Amino acid sequence: MTKLTLEYIVNKVEDMKVLPEIINKIIVLTDDPDSTVHDMEEVILQDQVLTTKILRLANSAYYGYARKISTISQATVLLGFQAIKGIALASTVRTYLTNELRGYSLEKNELWSQSQTCAIVSRFIAKSIKYYNPEEAYIAGLLRDIGKTILNQHMEKEYMEVLLKMEKDNISFLDAEKEVLGFGHAEIGEKIAEKWNLPKDLVEAIGYHHTPELAIINPLLVSIVHIADAITMMMGVGLGLDGLSYSLSPIAIDNLNLDELQFQTIISQVSDLIKDEDSF
Repeated sequence: MTKLTLEYIVNKVEDMKVLPEIINKIIVLTDDPDSTVHDMEEVILQDQVLTTKILRLANSAYYGYARKISTISQATVLLGFQAIKGIALASTVRTYLTNELRGYSLEKNELWSQSQTCAIVSRFIAKSIKYYNPEEAYIAGLLRDIGKTILNQHMEKEYMEVLLKMEKDNISFLDAEKEVLGFGHAEIGEKIAEKWNLPKDLVEAIGYHHTPELAIINPLLVSIVHIADAITMMMGVGLGLDGLSYSLSPIAIDNLNLDELQFQTIISQVSDLIKDEDSF
């Protein structure tokens, strides 16, 4: 069987749509210290669907604001620029993440549910350890498996070979995926993030969320996503095939300075949080 090349898959990534212009504008505004609430409102109002989602979230029980939020400027002040960026990205990537991924034994909407959960857990962990930008952790958690959407069609063809490799060599799905294809979904996700011109911290978090020990730019963010991903699997959310053999990196635990009790407490707290969190 002729092995796929990373170059071939990267070309597939190049064929993938770029982020809509409105999302790029929001990202630029978020990263610009001189941008204003009015600037953000002006951009958001160009998209009716995004406007509705932001107002709905701002008025959700999660934020518990006493007064009705009726304008995007009010919502932006309440939620913050980083949260607005996360909402905008989630609205865009949902199209990719809701599809059935047969190559990963994920039914329709399962990857979306899993990604949303990982994003919420990532943000929770970030707040727990006082990470400076919890919403960045949310975005990283949401996008960490975006590479599966590109690799799915190839994994569907190589599915049985990966299963046989796992059984024969007694290795994880991730290792079998890499041995059969020559690369993994995290590497492809990294290429997608680069194509979308996402910040380097996010690119690294997506590319190394299974190997936090290799992170250089922002090991803390990568470790947050790695642990959130593991917790998502432990909760049984959209397991698929690869979630059945997930190894938790002790380096990620050390990076976050968590002990066993703190780790178990986080699992308990996020389980309740997921039930209450309003989703798109």
